[in-house]
Amino acid sequence: MEAMDQDTSWKTTLSWVSAILLALVFLVSGLWKLTDAPGAAVRMAQARVPQSLSLAGAIGFGIAETFTALLLLAPRFRRWGAWLGGALLIAFMIFIGINYNALRGAECSCFPWVKRAVGPGFFIGDGIMLVLAVLAGVWARRAQSMRYAMLILGAVTLFAAGSYGVAAMRQTGTKAPDTVTVNGKPYSLQEGQILIFYFDPECLHCLDAAKRMSKLNWGDTRIVAVPINVPQFAQGFLDDTHLNAVLSNDLPQLKKIFPFVSAPAGVALVNGREKMALTQFEDPEPVDTLKKLGFIR
Repeated sequence: MEAMDQDTSWKTTLSWVSAILLALVFLVSGLWKLTDAPGAAVRMAQARVPQSLSLAGAIGFGIAETFTALLLLAPRFRRWGAWLGGALLIAFMIFIGINYNALRGAECSCFPWVKRAVGPGFFIGDGIMLVLAVLAGVWARRAQSMRYAMLILGAVTLFAAGSYGVAAMRQTGTKAPDTVTVNGKPYSLQEGQILIFYFDPECLHCLDAAKRMSKLNWGDTRIVAVPINVPQFAQGFLDDTHLNAVLSNDLPQLKKIFPFVSAPAGVALVNGREKMALTQFEDPEPVDTLKKLGFIR
């Protein structure tokens, strides 16, 4: 009898340790996506998720990961959490495997502060997490009470909706600086419609976006182009793309007020106030959004 108790004890302990470690991973990843969905969407787009699906994907995966973490931490739901966590890990590894050649060496965008490049080590890490999912679930008691699990899912979904609402509110209405420096002189940002365009002169994605924007009818909308790298090449970038814009090197001042994850990125201003942050520059964006805002004809 004592031997049986000891056997059960170490299995229970291993299940708890595995569940806690895996839940921590999913909780951090999920809450980051839910509290910064626009930023997570940009990172997912960089990982070859279609931009039209990136925001929905960030919120959807954020809900799934957070829900998985909570199930893992509750003994009555742990087996379900282990199955769901394992399914997410397998799906993620399959996606990376399909896009491996394109993503090799790139950051996997799982966490906002952990740098984890796509390569053989990436699959080893996810394989270890998959083992944790198996250990957490194999000795867990039979899952029960689907009703309460659905209540947890509903609570996570409501949290996601609230977080996105707060993030969306924060992205609108922010006051722009009175002026930025253009050609050594103050340039007002307080009148009319202005698009601040963050770009990297060495970025092919930025080059393609600028070329497409150069063909649009901007009417009275002005563009202030702000290089985030090698500013000495910025004018050559505008010449090559034929984008009608003025150049400003006031990146620190603008980025502090209107932060972005990566270039290309933009901020639509109306009479000195932020109307919308633009993060998607893959066709048909940002054209569709600019039309809705009335920035182009």
